[in-house]
Amino acid sequence: MPQANIPSEDEVLSYFDKFSNWGKWGADDELGAPNYITPSKVKQAIATVKEGVRISMSRTVTFEASLDAPTNVPVHFMVESGEGWATGDKVSSRTFPAATDYVGMVFHGVTVTHVDALSHFFWNGKTYNGKPAHLVSTSMGATFGSVEEAHEGIISRAVLVDVPMIRGIDWVERGEGVMLDDILAAEEQCGFKVEEGDVLLIRTGQLHRRNVEGPVDRSAGSTACQASVLPLFYERGIAMMGSDTGNDVNPPQYEKVQSPIHQVSITAMGIWILDNADLEAVSQACRERNRWEFMISIGPLQIGRARSEEHTSELQSLVNLVCRLLLETKKK
Repeated sequence: MPQANIPSEDEVLSYFDKFSNWGKWGADDELGAPNYITPSKVKQAIATVKEGVRISMSRTVTFEASLDAPTNVPVHFMVESGEGWATGDKVSSRTFPAATDYVGMVFHGVTVTHVDALSHFFWNGKTYNGKPAHLVSTSMGATFGSVEEAHEGIISRAVLVDVPMIRGIDWVERGEGVMLDDILAAEEQCGFKVEEGDVLLIRTGQLHRRNVEGPVDRSAGSTACQASVLPLFYERGIAMMGSDTGNDVNPPQYEKVQSPIHQVSITAMGIWILDNADLEAVSQACRERNRWEFMISIGPLQIGRARSEEHTSELQSLVNLVCRLLLETKKK
């Protein structure tokens, strides 16, 4: 279905200069928009805690191929197990009775919850703050803008825009974008305002649809925020954004800039992105309480020179719930 108020490609191309934060926090800054999360912002987030309820926003990492993830299946094997210890039949060079395992995986895609650091995307040969793309190399990894920049953790206020609830639908259709008017309508209807330093979460219902109908081939397309929301990201000074999708409309709506949410948000604004979050439980909790703001705590693993971070997470909600996002590759 055609949508109104979609910016032209020329308009989107102008966003790279118009909405740039290059140099805002210094020429060598590698953190970007999370600089908006000041100590007072953290205190604001903590002050929203009412019940201390914890809700996970991370999808479970599975080890089977699916239509939307046919090839990037995680590798998992047991280095040591509990087999044989009880019977005395254990054959091992180890004498310590403990299980250990190995997990290797591709974080990116549409099924794994993960954070995109500022080294993830480029535009015209540069990444955030005008740094050359070659600073992210196959031999050295991300020597600029890696996930290590968030080593102190990210704690801020999150606000949830539940687009299906606002529109009165089950889910946003694939290939259709979440528009600026959806966010403004959520502010009006739910009584919050997107503010500087916030983590803006957008529920499209696409994960709910997957849960109901099953996975589909990625050629079927995806919903996500449309490029029309980018001026709001910049003007409100959000620190991060995320949704229950891969965060760009597909099939692409533009020829030259095919992933505008990633390309403009990361390279121009320095906004970190949370892909493929599970927003089902937290949206239900928000509806039950009619509260749409909460504390979010993100604690990335300090993986040297990594472009992004995988989450097997918990998020602590604050207003009437506490959603804590903890990163771990596998539950032990």
